Amino acid sequence: MNSSASEPVLADELLQAIAARGGARSYPARAVLVTEKDESDAIYILLRGRVKVYSSGEDGREVVYNTLGPGEYFGEMTLDGGPRSASVMTLEPSTCVVVSGASVRDFLASHPDFALHLVRKLIALVRRSTDTVKRLALDDVYTRVAKLLREIAEPDAQGRLVVGQRLTQQDIAERVGSSREMISRIFKQLTLGGYVVTEDRRIVLLKKLPARW
Repeated sequence: MNSSASEPVLADELLQAIAARGGARSYPARAVLVTEKDESDAIYILLRGRVKVYSSGEDGREVVYNTLGPGEYFGEMTLDGGPRSASVMTLEPSTCVVVSGASVRDFLASHPDFALHLVRKLIALVRRSTDTVKRLALDDVYTRVAKLLREIAEPDAQGRLVVGQRLTQQDIAERVGSSREMISRIFKQLTLGGYVVTEDRRIVLLKKLPARW
């Protein structure tokens, strides 16, 4: 689930400096780069493409914690020596620079600006996790869906709010912690009410979504 709290942006010079310590690798869409509970400790810097950070249950259901794009990195949670806390999969063909945990720790020692950025990123992660727990506990499914759409939609050339990512109803269900069937019912009602329409697999918000359904 996304949060309105944005993560700090890593300065280009720091990104280039740490990327120089690793090697670039390309992956096809739907490649699993990191597996939850794995003991590896490398971090991945995303140069091209998009990935999702998620966990899955024994029944195959998933919850998506975040999606990341070029210039962002993931895998830093293992720098304490613990196992991976989530899995990461590419959503489209992607290229990453993979930097070993040992190289990252050396880099942290000599680049305090990166250490500060990492602290801020982890703080943002805690804030997002707290917000996720709050939403799951206090908001119904429709409210979570409406908040997600408002957060990720951006104005297009015509001034309409459009979700740029091509999200399926299953994608939305995984982000808000619900079933695809429930999301389907919500979108059917929103479409009948003239609130949303799907164009080229993108969701367009035609008017302000109702506060409650």
